[in-house]
Amino acid sequence: MDAPSLPNNKHLMWRAGFGPGIAQFGDLAKKDTKALLNDLFHEENFQYINYETPDLLETDDPMMTSANSMNTMTAASPAEKKKEMQKIYRQQVEELNLNFLNKMVTSREQMREKMAFFWHGHFASRVQNPKFNRQILNVIRKNALGSFKNLLFEVSQAPAMLNFLNNQQNKKDHPNENFAREVMELFTMGRGNYTEKDIREAARAFTGWSYDKEGNFAEKAKVHDEGSKTFLGKTGNFTGADVLNMILEQKTTARFITAKIYRFFVNENVDNAIVNDLSEGFYQSGYNIKKLMKTIFSSSWFYDKKNIGTRIKSPIELMAGMMRALPMNIQNPENLIVYQKLLGQMLLYPPNVSGWTNGKSWIDSSTLMLRLQIPQIWSGLRPLDYHPKEDDDLDMGLKNNPNALAKSFKNPNITIDWSRVEQVFSGKNLEDYLIQNGRSLDLASVKNFSDHSVKMNIINLMSTPEYQLM
Repeated sequence: MDAPSLPNNKHLMWRAGFGPGIAQFGDLAKKDTKALLNDLFHEENFQYINYETPDLLETDDPMMTSANSMNTMTAASPAEKKKEMQKIYRQQVEELNLNFLNKMVTSREQMREKMAFFWHGHFASRVQNPKFNRQILNVIRKNALGSFKNLLFEVSQAPAMLNFLNNQQNKKDHPNENFAREVMELFTMGRGNYTEKDIREAARAFTGWSYDKEGNFAEKAKVHDEGSKTFLGKTGNFTGADVLNMILEQKTTARFITAKIYRFFVNENVDNAIVNDLSEGFYQSGYNIKKLMKTIFSSSWFYDKKNIGTRIKSPIELMAGMMRALPMNIQNPENLIVYQKLLGQMLLYPPNVSGWTNGKSWIDSSTLMLRLQIPQIWSGLRPLDYHPKEDDDLDMGLKNNPNALAKSFKNPNITIDWSRVEQVFSGKNLEDYLIQNGRSLDLASVKNFSDHSVKMNIINLMSTPEYQLM
């Protein structure tokens, strides 16, 4: 019989990371949970997500391309040039998407990548420029376990965010309130903790916050409003930095961020007493993210049964978790983009500035069926037979391209090392390692559809509704 630490270790690895990797299942039942927690917070040398990026073009809306690409487009019409540029953008953003996903699957620093995934949804931005996407993603990953103050400042000054929220259009005498509003409503304080006048005055403070042609943050003094402003009860000639600092002085900011972290990492139903204590500690620590997360994962209440196996995996968590558990060779990794689109969560492509909604929003009749079939599809036991919903976002490209799936999945693209899987799981009760909450699992039915091999038992367990939970 497995040691009682196994449920706690599984729970920790799914919430503080993307589930156990194939090399971790061997001693998962024996490892001390405190030792596992220390492993999760182990810090190696931070690695930026990078690839060769060409120079920025000097345009009002900066775009990326290479000298070779420009040479091929010299004689093209404006429409052809635009189409070619969009193709280059799409390819580079998809490369970045897959690089980010690969970090989630392969990195030893699971806690950093899980926090980066959380912040990626919290500070949601969606721009076409690959360089801007890479910049803000690396800012998030670098600061994911650091100071929320530093994270907030660097994200707020990232060209991707300034572009997405139109702050390059925010100028004295013609303020644009979009950036200021979202900073307070979604990124820091939450609704009800500021007034419409606070938004207007903050927008004036943020005038001139922009970026140069090379993609660097720039404060443009000529368009900054230097007049007196009244914000959160204080009056002065405030700058954008002053506004962010005043927002961080509010305990409501610590409370808002802590509650959102609790809902994501612990339970969608907030325990107000616990969150109040956590947010006070978060505030007093100077917004130390790592300290907050260690407190959460070290607390006995985190391992209460009511918190285990109660959260629906997002599409990215589901995919990354399977890729970690099953050693696979993916011949055409670009196909993973299609799965992200079909399941409704494409990295670098949040639906709006609010990010992705979690929980039951991931599940409907069509997405649930695909989620349950992925283990069989990836194992080569069935083809992908799926059609995008009628309300599919046109920019995601599937609705207007009915042949996209057939082209992408003409040949099997994933090979799983089942011999290694069988070695790792030999003699183990598979459901104890793969299912977080098996109270409703009909194990007899699962085994009836299996030839009793490790391979088929794993595929069938991963094809259950219970595997959708973590």
